[in-house]
Order: sequence, then structure tokens, then C-alpha cells
Amino acid sequence: TQEPEQVIGVPIPNNVPFAELAPFLPRLALVAIAFPAYSDGRGFTLARQVRRAGFAGEIRASGPLIADQFAGIPPTARRIITTHDAFGYFGARYGIEFLAAQGVSTEAEPSARAIAALVAQIKREKIHAVFIENMTDPRLAQMLARETGTKLGGTVYSDALSNPNGPASTYLDMLRHNTTLFVAAMRE
Repeated sequence: TQEPEQVIGVPIPNNVPFAELAPFLPRLALVAIAFPAYSDGRGFTLARQVRRAGFAGEIRASGPLIADQFAGIPPTARRIITTHDAFGYFGARYGIEFLAAQGVSTEAEPSARAIAALVAQIKREKIHAVFIENMTDPRLAQMLARETGTKLGGTVYSDALSNPNGPASTYLDMLRHNTTLFVAAMRE
């Protein structure tokens, strides 16, 4: 038997007719709808139907959502400039080359030679945006953008989350936020 305080969450394939799911919604606190591909609209449709039916619980998307957003971007366009090298895990997972002026430590100051080489690379490879990390001084990113004619792509989060009302208040929010900014910059 189930304890009344227990939260129940279930994974739902995106091809389940809403009419079959509706009778169970009052007993659920979480619905994780499968998105086998980011462009597959059935999950969005099902989520909208669940919410319109008055479901007040949490709705999550499950599947390769981040990888799919990068799928249409050619490997030669998958280059990102950040102020320090904190996205190695992300780059390895999604096939993105991260270039950083500061290296791994936010305490280290990049040399004039390193900055000049990065400026030349940004211009040569036509990289579209430079990103500021929330834990670093924005002046380096601003200088790189100014020197290369690229735009500032926004603030991304790596070593710390945002405040509770910010765009990256949880780990999942951080992934969504960073991915949205990175994809937008690479598609320009």
C-alpha cells in the first residue's frame, strides 16, 4: 500500500493518448514525458493537454533534448569562447570545442600572447559570440568581443548557480539556459 505522503512520478511515452493518461493524473505529482527527439512535437502536445486538464504537478521532458539541439549545427560551427575553461565535460559530451582565454583557473591572468592568439582564432574561424561566465570578471569577454567584432553571447553558469529567481537556479535550469545561449550563438 502507498503512504499518503509519497510522491508518485511516472515516465510516459509521448504517443500515449491523453484520454488514457487523464484518469491517473490526480494521483501523480510528476509526469516525465518522453521526447525521443527535440523536434518531435508529440511530447509538447501531451504536456499542454496535461496542463490544460488542471495538472498542478511537475512536468518534465526526458530524452536527448540537449544533444538534439546541436544536431543541425555542423561540427565546424561548434566553437564557443568563454572566459575560462570550465566546460570540458559539456564539450566532450556534445561535440563542442570550447576556447578559453584564462585556462582552468579563474585566478590566472591570460598573457598578452594568449589573448592575441585567441583574437586571431576568433577572427579566422568566424566565431560568433563570446560568453561571460557568472563567476568571472566580464571585462575580458567584453574586450574579446570588442577586438574581434563578435557579440557578447550572454552570461553562462558553470561553477555556481544563479540566485533562486535567476535563469540557472538548479542544475537542470543551468543546462537549459547554457544550451539555449550556445545554440543561438552557433546558429547565427
